Amino acid sequence: MKLNLSSQIVLNKIPEKYYHPHSAVEASELTRREKIPTSIFSKADDGARYIADAIEKEIRRKQDMGEKCVLGLGTGNSLTPVFNELIRRHRERKLSFHNVIIFNAYEYFPLTDSYNHSSINQLRDRLINHIDISSDAIVSPDGFIAQDKVQESCKTYERNIAERGGIDIMLLGIGRMGNIATNEPGSAITSASRLILIDNVSRQEMALSFGEQENVPPCAITMGVSTILKARKIFLVAWGEGKADIIRQAVEGKMSDVIPASFLQTHNDTQVIIDLAAAGKLTRIVHPWLVTECLFDDKLTRAAVVWLCAITQKPILKLTNKDYNENGLSELLALYGSAYQANIKIFNDLQHTITGWPGGKPHADDTYRPERAMPYPKRVIVFSPHPDDDVISMGGTIRRLVEQGHDVHIAYETSGNIAVGDEEVTRYMHFINGFNQLFNHSQDNTINEKYQELKRFFSQKKDGDTDTRDVLTIKGLIRRGEARTACTYNRIATNHVYFLDLPFYETGRIEKLPMSEADVLPIREMIRKIKPHQIYVAGDLADPHGTHRKCTDAVLAAVDMEKEDGAEWLTDCRIWMYRGAWAEWEIENIEMCVPMSPEELRAKRNAILKHQSQMESAPFLGNDERLFWQRAEDRNRATANLYDKLGLACYEAMEAFVEYKF
Repeated sequence: MKLNLSSQIVLNKIPEKYYHPHSAVEASELTRREKIPTSIFSKADDGARYIADAIEKEIRRKQDMGEKCVLGLGTGNSLTPVFNELIRRHRERKLSFHNVIIFNAYEYFPLTDSYNHSSINQLRDRLINHIDISSDAIVSPDGFIAQDKVQESCKTYERNIAERGGIDIMLLGIGRMGNIATNEPGSAITSASRLILIDNVSRQEMALSFGEQENVPPCAITMGVSTILKARKIFLVAWGEGKADIIRQAVEGKMSDVIPASFLQTHNDTQVIIDLAAAGKLTRIVHPWLVTECLFDDKLTRAAVVWLCAITQKPILKLTNKDYNENGLSELLALYGSAYQANIKIFNDLQHTITGWPGGKPHADDTYRPERAMPYPKRVIVFSPHPDDDVISMGGTIRRLVEQGHDVHIAYETSGNIAVGDEEVTRYMHFINGFNQLFNHSQDNTINEKYQELKRFFSQKKDGDTDTRDVLTIKGLIRRGEARTACTYNRIATNHVYFLDLPFYETGRIEKLPMSEADVLPIREMIRKIKPHQIYVAGDLADPHGTHRKCTDAVLAAVDMEKEDGAEWLTDCRIWMYRGAWAEWEIENIEMCVPMSPEELRAKRNAILKHQSQMESAPFLGNDERLFWQRAEDRNRATANLYDKLGLACYEAMEAFVEYKF
């Protein structure tokens, strides 16, 4: 069973030579804008093995010399694949860590006995407890120390590093604001280990370990930038689209304390290790024509022309030969013969992505339409990771599909229960209890007893505590009710609404279980029963909690199993990927774009607003405090505005899709 097919989505559109050059000359040409040596791997596991090779080699070299190997380690989620690979080598290849000393890169502050999520505990859970290393070989900042003793404690921490000969290999992740360890924006290149206030964005990332952002301590004691730069070898690791922009700034941008990771440009042996998704904003990936000769296919040509429009501030049909020549795109002129021919080709390509018939227009010429006309009506399944992603991501398209007579099914893959506040449960239970007292004249006190039980639980609940199964069930019921209401508003029958409650999600915390066969089989059973002509899945694989990627992987695995079994219905099925609140598809990749009128955009907003438990606050990315309906509208309007600027149609808003080829 292939459980990570989403990792190949980016790979499908990037020629290997851009991320895996065949010679030193090619590499020098491709990476000329990169100020830190950067290695791109098609999968995170491949990158993790590369780093583990270097660490194992150094550990064994030091063992042969009878010396200690000193590692500096962060604890971010991006390092987990590396830790897992080191654990595997310890178990299967007898790699011993008896001569290793580990310096934990940072610790939260202040810590109290109620905190179970300290940085050092995370490092123990992910690595230390699984290898043969003695407890006195672990050195970490002390998050329990009194504040007036922190400075002296940091000096002691620095002396410990120096007394052990310095750090041999430093292994770090990178935060969304460019922080390394917890050296936040504004940290100086000369900064030593110290107490620092944790940036709001970093606190959101750390919430993965603490359950809620409010539970993350306000400060951290961190290894300083100057201390990190003294390490003999540094690996900076990042995976996924969510890190693409900050990787570009750190690797290609100017060195600045606004991006502390950019200070690694001064180090003589730093290597950035990333996957294709995290490399997505580097010049050699997104604008390869600026650094090397390109073999221009349709997508790359579209990307280049759209980029040229942005540079020149012109619509497509107004670009001239001079524009192409002055901006390094003379190859396209040679390929097409003139700017006019290139312009017409890309204009028509983009024009053909626009359709008001996302299910195909029956009995019409579909030669240049994104979707085929027949069969009609189509059976459609929209897979929604959470109980509101369907309307947030493609609410306008769903209404079009229903209005145009297609058989639409909505499948909610997870309960979304962790995104419901405790006060929502209290409010619903208060209503049920009051309703029971007014209208239920029996002597059954079950509801009142449960109400009192939940009140006691919430009164005693501490920061970081996991909800009871009863509380999670009620929170899931709240979201189910909201989802059904939104579906009814969109005129989807309740017997076409499914709640799959995939097991990987049901931990009661933001951090989820690994996806398994148990998550795939319910989806496979559903698609085998419906035999859809269209499947819609989440393509926003950079969502901060990882749920969307896992849900999409589960769908793709189920489809792949059907394909392996030779299911005939798949020959007449297409899979479309949507994006949600976090980002939009790059226009060069858009294959279907569904316009919305002002009235249709308002209807989409109304459907999103049916999810009342999500309205007052939302888990947001970065410093973006917009609610989901606001993000959705802004994103859809921005897509329409881009089409308008390129000289195409002018609409109120548009929802974009990319086809997944299986």
